[in-house]
Amino acid sequence: MKTRKSDTYKKSYSIVAAAETLGQQQFIKHQKRHKLYIFWSRIILFVAFLALWQISANLGWIDKFYFSSPSEIGALFVHDIKDKSLLSHIGITLFESGVSFLLIILFSLLIATFFWFYPSLGKLFEPFLIVLNSLPKSALAPLIIVWLGTGLRTIILCGMSVGIFGCILNLYQSFSQTDPERLKLIETLGGTKMQAFTKVVFPGNIPTFISLSKVNIGLALVGVIIGEFLAGRRGLGYLIIYGSQVFTCDFL
Repeated sequence: MKTRKSDTYKKSYSIVAAAETLGQQQFIKHQKRHKLYIFWSRIILFVAFLALWQISANLGWIDKFYFSSPSEIGALFVHDIKDKSLLSHIGITLFESGVSFLLIILFSLLIATFFWFYPSLGKLFEPFLIVLNSLPKSALAPLIIVWLGTGLRTIILCGMSVGIFGCILNLYQSFSQTDPERLKLIETLGGTKMQAFTKVVFPGNIPTFISLSKVNIGLALVGVIIGEFLAGRRGLGYLIIYGSQVFTCDFL
């Protein structure tokens, strides 16, 4: 009897396990099909948009002077790639954005750490950081140009000005919200404030640091392009301003 019952249990368990495995496989296949459907739908939608744009330009439904066409934009893009002028401008903008991003992260981390070690100074400067962070993203760029003139460092500072205040503020607030019980434990065990920072505060805020880094990559690029609008002689921002001034929409 016991042998029969155990065999019955084993068979039932095998059937349930097989059903679960089959269900999981079907779910995985459904998810893969859904992802492929979304991917190809996006491709088809993009191609349809380009086709409609090209047909509208060829039939005169839209004015090529103001809206250009995909074929003209593609031809200009290939020409600029061949003579390397576009690659040069892209390289300049990427370099300036990279330097701005690294400086934002470096100075934000140093200043937020300093404010955490000296909370009185952090509370003193926090309202000013909030005000500076609430300014329009392009507000400081003209002042920087007036103070420093045109050039590479001006554009890099414009890139920094867009994201650094928010990064300092968010990083400092994140440091300040570290679990106080953990800090008390470090203090009870005789640890120093530096050890509390290196062992608890900074490791516990690495996700915040990474998310802020992701945000500031885009903000640095925006700030650099704003700087190139106003003070650049090279870069994507300069190309955009040049294209708008000479009314070459395919260039834009």
